Order: sequence, then structure tokens, then C-alpha cells
Amino acid sequence: MPLRKGQAMPGIIVGVDGSANARPALTWAMREAAIRNAPLTVLTVNEVAASFWTHKPVTVPADQGLCADARRLASELVEKTAKELGDSSPASVTIQAINGFAAAELISASHDADLLVVGAQGGAHGGDGMAHHMPLGSVSNKVLHHAGCPVVVVPAAS
Repeated sequence: MPLRKGQAMPGIIVGVDGSANARPALTWAMREAAIRNAPLTVLTVNEVAASFWTHKPVTVPADQGLCADARRLASELVEKTAKELGDSSPASVTIQAINGFAAAELISASHDADLLVVGAQGGAHGGDGMAHHMPLGSVSNKVLHHAGCPVVVVPAAS
């Protein structure tokens, strides 16, 4: 991927949540980061409420604990995936957990990335084993249309 003029390579960002679809996205991103010798940032977002008037994130004290839990779960997933990948793991992995809106945070992070990776909502398979449509979740759909860098949407494992 070409670097933007005058900018150091920020690497790959992968959005990880607690869903089963996060695992294939993380695995794909870790492999890609290793191949490209690029740093990987794993971003997990604790979804919070929106202000009725401003539509901005509203956090409460409990969100700090939920954010810490999300970070711990993301760390465990990264460790497990790295063990499975062995030498195919990237040299540098940073885990960030924040409170906010997942799509907005991923889009914001994409402006400083070379590649953004997210998981798909899932897929529908016909009797022939072929994917006939791959519906996107609301987060992956928003990210795909508004990101500041190329986006890879990794389908759920079948």
C-alpha cells in the first residue's frame, strides 16, 4: 500500500468486538500485518449511550469497567490468535480500548491508517455451499462508506 506523502507508515487497524465475527477479522489482520511487516493496532470500543440532544457519546462510571473488560478480552483474543499463527504473527501489536461509538471511532482511526479491517455481520449460504449474499452489519457498512483508508471486510467463518 502506498504511503501518503510526508507520513510515516501507521500500519493496520482491526476492529474487534466480542462477536464470533471478530476472530476471522483479527486472524486476517494479524497475518496481513506480518506479511507487510506493519504494526497492528487492535481497536475495541465499548459502545455507550448517545446524548438525546447532541448525539455525542455519554459515559457513566460503569463504562470504565466495561472498557477495561473489553480490553482484557481483546488481549486474550490476540494472545490466543498469535499462538495459533506462530511465526505468522506481526512483530508489533497494540491494543486500544475506548468508550464511544464503534463506527465513529473506527472511521476516526482510519484517517491515520494504511488499512482498516473489520468483520462482516455474517453470511447466508445456499445448499451448494456458496455465499449468495454477505450482509454487512451497521458498523462495517458505515466504516466501508466513510473510512479514510482502504477497508477489508472479512466474512464470518463458515
